[in-house]
Amino acid sequence: MKSLLTKLSLFASATLLMLACGGKDAKKAVTESATEDIASKTKQLDIEKPQLTFGFIKLTDMAPLAIAKEKGFFEDEGLFVSVEAQSNWKNVLDRVIDGQLDGSHMLAGQPIAAGAGFGRQAELVTPFSMDLNGNGITVSNDVWSKMKPNVPKDEDGKPIHPIKAESLKPVITEYKNSGKPFKMGMVFPVSTHNYEIRYWLAAAGIHPGMYTADNVQGQIDAEVLLSVTPPPQMPATLESGTIYGYCVGEPWNQQAVFKGIGVPVTTNYDIWKNNPEKVFVMTKKFVDENPNTAIAVTKALIRAGKWLDEPANRPEAVKILSMSQYVGAPEEVLANSMTGTFEFEKGDKRDMPDFNVFYKYNATYPFYSDGIWFLTQMRRWGQIPETKPADWYGTTIKDIYRPDIWKKAADLLVAEGQIPASDIPDTDGYKDVTSDFIDGTSFDAKDPIGYINSFSIGNKD
Repeated sequence: MKSLLTKLSLFASATLLMLACGGKDAKKAVTESATEDIASKTKQLDIEKPQLTFGFIKLTDMAPLAIAKEKGFFEDEGLFVSVEAQSNWKNVLDRVIDGQLDGSHMLAGQPIAAGAGFGRQAELVTPFSMDLNGNGITVSNDVWSKMKPNVPKDEDGKPIHPIKAESLKPVITEYKNSGKPFKMGMVFPVSTHNYEIRYWLAAAGIHPGMYTADNVQGQIDAEVLLSVTPPPQMPATLESGTIYGYCVGEPWNQQAVFKGIGVPVTTNYDIWKNNPEKVFVMTKKFVDENPNTAIAVTKALIRAGKWLDEPANRPEAVKILSMSQYVGAPEEVLANSMTGTFEFEKGDKRDMPDFNVFYKYNATYPFYSDGIWFLTQMRRWGQIPETKPADWYGTTIKDIYRPDIWKKAADLLVAEGQIPASDIPDTDGYKDVTSDFIDGTSFDAKDPIGYINSFSIGNKD
């Protein structure tokens, strides 16, 4: 109700001003202006289920949900939404599948795995991609002190980015020779973080381990042992020495810098430029039974993404996210990455305007090609244990990624004047072939088998 109260307050202020100034024409002009301000441009749909509960994990990339609620975008659509923090990604998945949540901020790999045969199975869909980029890989101070001599420096003595995992290789060897396995954390087996840290390591010839149908730990033949830690617990787990590094979303890399316990060495922007990150997920049953509600939710989230990518709005976004019911991290920690910068080694803060992207570059559109990349990684590392034909990848993802819902929502926003028509991509759902990866490998989503077979480490089909 916040936006409605704000508008009523503005109306009351305008009325007082009118009475103070007097004059029939002035009264008419002010009244018309205030009435126009109150009237929403939004054309509400016939909402099947207005009362909704959505989940999220305490990460900055949940921002579209917080903004859609706090700025009144949900309310404009006739939706009354509760947004509730969840304890871990498994809990998020289970509560959406079981109907305890109507939808949730979710790892892109979760609805894909649920439809592709890895982990708990369910029919889940995503009509909205929540963001691009936003993750980092952090190592402990001790590991960084051993990596740093292997990292190329610029003329000022600062590390040259992107930092590749070649600089970590001698450290892993040192640990192995002293009888200690090298342990790192990621947030969930089908998380972008798992695939990104695996990609970063494997690009340097470091084996991150394989999954099989009988072994779901993902540590077969591993030179680095990857294990699951919930995002907010990453810094504490690093500080305790249980792990020596991790891949996680913000603000938990910057938190390590502020606490003085670790150093971020690379971001996922450097691993894959403008890579897809989280998605918003509902069950297929919910969408089938509540089609207008699904469109209205998507409309509100698109508006939130657009609002977030206005640089002038980022400081306000930081304040909102710092609230205890959302991310709950200190404003200065959130601002370190949310306002166009990213701090690596303490004091080495660099401009990274695209570290968090919520709308630009068609960030909100659920591209089939994004989903297919995750499927190729599931197959590469053995989470999908058997060979699949090339057409399986596209067929599978089209049941999960729903750009048709996004397009209906976006067309309505264009008609309302909320977004320009030029922001709707002219696409068949596939992005162009790209080699914007840390190792320069080319990804063509229409040739998933060729892509899988291009890597020296991992399964071949």
